[in-house]
Amino acid sequence: MTRPSLFFLILAAVLTPMIAKGQTQLVQREHISIRDEGGTGSTVILIPGLASPRAVWDGVVPGLKARHHVLTVQVNGFGGDEPRANLKPGILDGIVEEVDGYVRERRIAKPAVVGHSMGGLVAMMLAVKHPESVGRVMVVDALPFIGTLFQGEATVAAVTPSAARMRDMIAAAPVSKTPVTTDPGGIWSNSPAGRIQVGEWGRRAAPRVVAQAMYEDMTTDLRPDIAKIAGKPFVVLYATGAGPQAATIWERDYAGSSATLVPIADSWHFIMLDQPAAFAKALDTFLAK
Repeated sequence: MTRPSLFFLILAAVLTPMIAKGQTQLVQREHISIRDEGGTGSTVILIPGLASPRAVWDGVVPGLKARHHVLTVQVNGFGGDEPRANLKPGILDGIVEEVDGYVRERRIAKPAVVGHSMGGLVAMMLAVKHPESVGRVMVVDALPFIGTLFQGEATVAAVTPSAARMRDMIAAAPVSKTPVTTDPGGIWSNSPAGRIQVGEWGRRAAPRVVAQAMYEDMTTDLRPDIAKIAGKPFVVLYATGAGPQAATIWERDYAGSSATLVPIADSWHFIMLDQPAAFAKALDTFLAK
């Protein structure tokens, strides 16, 4: 038998502990990829929102790894990834099932699940459908039914025609190859730099995946089910950039649930970009409960 060379022995000695700590591991599924960012302690799963890559969480991952084992999710078709199964309906349900499958396969005990925007809806769906796979839930600026942002008494049936038109329009849009370098405007962030960053993330997302995921997000009403998220920490951060009416909307739509609502001042939708210190503090408080 040939003895392994000194080079391969050294390579194995270097790589084995890195793999053991999960520092190089990327698991690819049909709807998502999950990257093990490393760290030790209880597990935190971070899920970004519509058209957003896992880079949304770059500001908090290093701090979290000092006390927790961190996993970041990326939806296939976002961040420049191949769409895989996300070119057809069933994106949100697919994400839920694949996160749950990963938790079960790895025997992760009661992870904290943190989701922004559409990722917040996914986090709640996961906690409702697979409560044993979630130890605590944090939702970042997301409602259980986005339709109420447009009309307080909205129903899925009422918003579906508009959602379908938006889906078809976005799916037909050409892919831009020009990086976003100037302020595109909008209410995603309260700074030009934040809006440019969000715009660039959106540019790199596959239009057909964005279109279908947005349609599913807009036509999912979780309000009848959020009371099922019980017996575990359930925190909802919301941006106050819209003014005093923000509290009214969030309090109305989370009524009857166990959610603790936490307003984050002077921020728009991407709270982690607008108020990184306040966001990190709220996340630490949530994980310490």
